[in-house]
Order: sequence, then structure tokens, then C-alpha cells
Amino acid sequence: MAEKLSPKERTRIARQSMPEQPAAQRAHNFEEVNLGLSAAVAEKEAQRCLTCADPKCVHGCPVGVKIREVVDFVRQGEYLNAAAKLREDNVLPAVTGRVCPQEIQCEGACILSKRFAPLAIGHIERFVADYERSVGRVGLPKRARSTGKKVAIVGSGPAGLSCAGDLIQRGHDVTVFEALHEFGGVLVYGIPEFRLPKQIVKDEIENLRTMGIEFQTNVVIGKTVTVDELFSEEGYDAVLIATGAGLPRFLNVPGEHLGGVYSANEFLTRVNLLNAYDPLHYDSPVYDCRDRNVAVVGGGNTAMDAVRTSLRLGAKNAYLIYRRSEVEMPARREEVRHAKDEGVQFLMLHNPIEFVGNSDGELCGAKLAKMELGEPDESGRHSVAAIPDSEFVLPLDMAVVAIGTGANPLVQSSTPAIQTNKWGYIVVDEATFRTTKRGVFAGGDIVSGSATVILAMGAGRKAAKSIHEYLTTNVWEAETTLA
Repeated sequence: MAEKLSPKERTRIARQSMPEQPAAQRAHNFEEVNLGLSAAVAEKEAQRCLTCADPKCVHGCPVGVKIREVVDFVRQGEYLNAAAKLREDNVLPAVTGRVCPQEIQCEGACILSKRFAPLAIGHIERFVADYERSVGRVGLPKRARSTGKKVAIVGSGPAGLSCAGDLIQRGHDVTVFEALHEFGGVLVYGIPEFRLPKQIVKDEIENLRTMGIEFQTNVVIGKTVTVDELFSEEGYDAVLIATGAGLPRFLNVPGEHLGGVYSANEFLTRVNLLNAYDPLHYDSPVYDCRDRNVAVVGGGNTAMDAVRTSLRLGAKNAYLIYRRSEVEMPARREEVRHAKDEGVQFLMLHNPIEFVGNSDGELCGAKLAKMELGEPDESGRHSVAAIPDSEFVLPLDMAVVAIGTGANPLVQSSTPAIQTNKWGYIVVDEATFRTTKRGVFAGGDIVSGSATVILAMGAGRKAAKSIHEYLTTNVWEAETTLA
């Protein structure tokens, strides 16, 4: 039984830190950087919770985890009960405990943050999920009686998995279709091993399989089978499109065609999905970074993943080039700190205007212009402009462009009844996630554009609720809020 503390006594407990691999060591391996909390430290952190009557942290969580109840169980040492409570709303707790930006969501809403450091909700979540894995007693939610309805989920990323988990609990038969040979979407091809071990994702997928979800790889919806055929030939009653936003964007500057210039999608997919991070056991096709100069262009989490990956592949110099200042960088602060500690060199207020090649068509440098910030716009974001006569050439052997992604058009192009907007994203009703085709729903990055794992999961949960309502009522009303 945990000691009862007054609110004032709880605020006197310092936020507990997550142990990490030393920077000098981790910069040369792909093992996980953050090492997790011990049980004693997790309980101590849980003691800091003020057990608010109206927990703001829950409102800040896109999937609505009952955080106060989870933390209460941890404080009492009832870790398996905490895990079971967590899984009622989150089918991927070991994942989100590692990659979710809690600092701007649940922890950002924590009442402690008004005067003190917020409760380390993400650290506690990870501890709970890892504990149940370590003892082999995963508390999976129960499945309702079968409804006889079949749902196809197109894409096995966070949105698709979250939706599938909720629908299987409601008694529907669910099949998840994945175009690649591994399940997990961006969780496996986009996020490096040192941030999210692939075994973690595989274990969570296996938990969903145990719940009754069917998984099929190497099925390209739009080519192998169309959405229309899922209804007419395969007998599905509803379809969720959750294919993400995996189409890479480029700078459109001279020299971007040169050998040695990659998109972040290609680079990270080669490393993560083709096991290039393990050269002792796999001969994967990826550029040899050893003793080379590598630059990554961008300021988001994907850029951080790419530049830190290049460092681990042996880069002599690993540069992060971003056209704005560090304040404007969208990457998580923890990722920025980790990158700096590991030796990544930050070139803020710089922008590539040309990639320079040699006579063999290989990259040998990038012409950079120095930038300056202008006045902020209505969103508060500063404009940027090149400083005249500030150009110089940075010697490079490899460059990775990580400036965002767009919508993959395959499913939409093979299903003309599904409306898309001018950027190619699927148009849905904001409240129900229904598309313009009866029985077809969409959620995640294919609707919103690139976002976080947890926001995609939140969209998947909302879509699941709407799909369930449709399957139980068979009502498809005319939509008025398609955006």
C-alpha cells in the first residue's frame, strides 16, 4: 500500500528522470537510447500525481486513456491492473510510451505544469507496458459476441491498428491489409530501432492477432484488389482507408537527381525495413555512410531520425540543415537534445539552393544560402528570406531530404467515387470520418497530412466508433460537413 501524501508533499517530489545510454556510446549503435524506469522509480513518479477530480491530462490524450486510474494502480504497485486499464483505450501502449509527444498533449495539460514539472505520464506508460511484456501476462480486452460483420482495414500503421483494435472488441471480423512485407507502417519503416525497437511493434501486432484480427501482407489495395472488389467479391461490409502520407516531398532545386541524394522515406525504409542497421547479418542496399559527410535537410522528427541514423552508420560529419531557427523546429525537444549530445552538427538558418555533383553524377556538395527570419504570419510562424551574397558550398557525400510527405494516390486513383482535396488527401466528414463512397471511411495521415502516431491513433478510434454505428444501423446519411 502506497504512503498517503498531501498535495503539498507530492509537489515536493522531483520529476523522475529516464535513464539513457551514454551519448558517446549510443551514437555508434542502434540499441534503444531510453532505458525505462525501474518499478521503484515509477511508483515514486506516480506519487506526484495530484489525482485531480477533473483530470486535464485525459482531455489532452488523443485516444482518451484513463490516465488517473492507470497512475493510481502504479502508485499501489498493481502494474498488471494498470496495464489492463491502459489497454482499454490504447492498443499500442509500448509504442506510444516511446514515441508519443506527451509534452504537448497529456503532460502539457497536467495541472502540475503550472508551477512544477508535469507528471512523467509517458515514462509511466512505457513502464507499465514493458512490465506486462516482461512477465508475459498481457491484459488484452475481451471481444464482444460476433456481429457477423466484416471490416477491411487498408494499412497497418497507427490509425489502422487502433481502429482494428476497437472494432474487434465490438465483435466485428477485422482484416488488416498491408502493402509491404512487414506490419506497422511508419512504426517499422519510418522510426529507427534506437527509438522504437521493431520487436516492440511485432509484439503489439501479435497481441492484436491474439484478439482475433487477421493480418495479410503484400496486398496492394488498388492493384492486388480494389476497394470496390473488397465489397463485391470479398464480402466486406465496411472499409477504412488508413494508408498514411508516404509520398516524399523534395526541394525542387538543381542537382536533386544526383547519386547520393535520398528522400527520408527511402533512406529510413532501407535502413529499418531492410535491416541495414545490422550490417553483420544483412547485406542491405543503402549508401555507405562510413567516414562520409552527410546532411539531412529538415527540422521535424523524421529529420532527426535520419541524421541520427547516419551518425550510427558511421558518418564522419552529420549535419542537420534547417532554414529557420531552433525555436521554430517542430521536432520534439528530447530528440533535438539527443541529437546534439550524440554529435550532430546543427546548421540553423541555412537552406540548400543547389546540390553540386562531380563528373560521375555523384553528389559532392550542397550550395547553401544563409537565411534570416521575417515578420510572423497569422499563425505566429516567421517567414524566412535568403541573405544576399551569403551562399557557400558545404562538402557532402550524401544528402537526405526530410521536409515532409504527401498523400499516396493509389487507393484514391483506383476508386474515383472517393473525393480528394487539391493536395490529394481523402475528404471525409469531420465528425464521422465517412468518405463520399458508401461504406468507406478514412482516417490518419491520409486525411490530415503528416501528424504524430498518437493523433493517427485517435483518428482510428473515432473512425471505429463511426464504423460500428454504421454497421449496426446500416444508415448512411447525406454528409454536410465534408472538408
